[in-house]
Amino acid sequence: MRAFHLRAGHHIRPAYARDTIFLKTVLLALLLALLTCVLMAPPNTADAQEATTSQTGNNCAAGEKIDASTAEQARAKLEAAGYTNITGLEKGCDNVWHAQATNGGNPVNVMVAPDGSVNQETN
Repeated sequence: MRAFHLRAGHHIRPAYARDTIFLKTVLLALLLALLTCVLMAPPNTADAQEATTSQTGNNCAAGEKIDASTAEQARAKLEAAGYTNITGLEKGCDNVWHAQATNGGNPVNVMVAPDGSVNQETN
C-alpha cells in the first residue's frame, strides 16, 4: 500500500466537493448569461408599441411634419362614416390615414384626410 504525502498547505478535496464547485461555477455562468440577455433586450412599453403601430414603415423626408392624429381617431372617423371591418390602418407622410374596410358588404380602400374627411380611394 502506498502512502500519500502532502506538502504543507495542500489538501485533497473529496469528489463531492469538486462537483459542488463545478456546479456553482456552471450556475453562475448561466445566471450571468441570463442577466446579459435581460439587460440587452429592447424595452417593450405600450408607448413604444403604439408609436410603431401607428407610424409603421414611415419613409418621410426630414422636412415633412407628421401631425398628431392617431389610429384610434382615424378608425372612429371611418366607423362614423359607415365603414366596417377596418384593417391595415397606416398613416402616410402626407398625414392621410389609409386602410381597407367593408362598405355595404364590399371590400374598399379608404382614406381619412388631415381635415377629417373620409373618402373611398380609387384604384
